Amino acid sequence: MVSDILLVVGVGVFAAALRSCRNPALFSLGNLALVATSFLAGWLLGGSVLLGAGFAAMWFLLPWFEILTRVRSMRLPLHRALEKCPPPPSGQFPAFGGLSEEMEEAGYEYVEDVEWNHDGMRQFYRTFHHPEKRTSSAICLSEQDGFSFYFVTFTSRGLDGRTYLTWNYPFSYSMRLAPSVVLNKAEGDSDVAGIDEAHAVFLEAQGLAAEKLQPGCAEKLRSEIEADLRSQIEHNIACGILKRDGEEMIRYALRGMFFLWTRFLREFV
Repeated sequence: MVSDILLVVGVGVFAAALRSCRNPALFSLGNLALVATSFLAGWLLGGSVLLGAGFAAMWFLLPWFEILTRVRSMRLPLHRALEKCPPPPSGQFPAFGGLSEEMEEAGYEYVEDVEWNHDGMRQFYRTFHHPEKRTSSAICLSEQDGFSFYFVTFTSRGLDGRTYLTWNYPFSYSMRLAPSVVLNKAEGDSDVAGIDEAHAVFLEAQGLAAEKLQPGCAEKLRSEIEADLRSQIEHNIACGILKRDGEEMIRYALRGMFFLWTRFLREFV
């Protein structure tokens, strides 16, 4: 019995160690080790393989608690108009000042700070533009119910109407991107210069020199972001992930709830 306890504890410690690694593969392996720990606890300590399987399955079913209690009742605005706003305080977003300086050092010119708010949700953007590269960028802060995270985007628009996006969004995205968006995901811990370079390599791989990109205009950045958001929402409504709730609101459909669950499984495994 003591040896069984030590084995369960050992696998649990091993899982915690793997999850502390910044390497995505090792972190995912740590998640699977957590599942193994739960299985061993049910099997060796509970005395039943079925109990162990049940404990292990709980990790995969756990997201449904949040989906059924919070996501199902969530209502989002169909139109997301951006408004000018003050930047977040340093205590709320400590990395903000450094990221802004890195953007300017990379040659991107500051445009404005904008946001949209709804029912405890806030999406903040500090936007930049690089005329020579014909590329815009943004520092984004997403907040909801006391939880927040940030990411950086670089966007170029082709003459064919496609949007070429490089970002370091830290999670699996909760909606499908519009068909016109070609995504390049950078490493989550990359600095601004590294993501900018990744975007340049991405454009080169697509055969897009600067002259094959739309020139863009700093004054139109806000309207372009709003149009991108609207296009994405309309695409997800067409896919059945979202559905209308009245004239001005949307919410996740049943298919969308399963979509979120599969995104969790992808992130977890």
